[in-house]
Amino acid sequence: MQELFQQIQTYLNMDEEIDFKEFDQYYKRVLATFNESGEQFSEQEVWYGLFISENLLSNADDRRKESKGSQAKKYKKINERMSLWAKNFASRLVALGYTEEQMNERFEAMFEEKAEQ
Repeated sequence: MQELFQQIQTYLNMDEEIDFKEFDQYYKRVLATFNESGEQFSEQEVWYGLFISENLLSNADDRRKESKGSQAKKYKKINERMSLWAKNFASRLVALGYTEEQMNERFEAMFEEKAEQ
């Protein structure tokens, strides 16, 4: 999860958008990791999962609006799947006792982190 988190931090700090192929490859790695072990994530991994899924779903939605045809459909599917995972991770954090305010503060702090080079 640390590697996936560092990779999304790198993407978020880039001046240019990555192309569809790279976006899709990253999404597929994330989805495979979530599907394989998402239910057993540690608390820190749940935070990473929430951060990654929220950023992927938001980015996919923005890209869908600018795309047409099959690519727009793929972005829509990415958005839908990551939305389900984001809800899963957020509900797990609530179950651990985090308030919405605490979650928002932690999420913002994660945006501030720099990807390790």
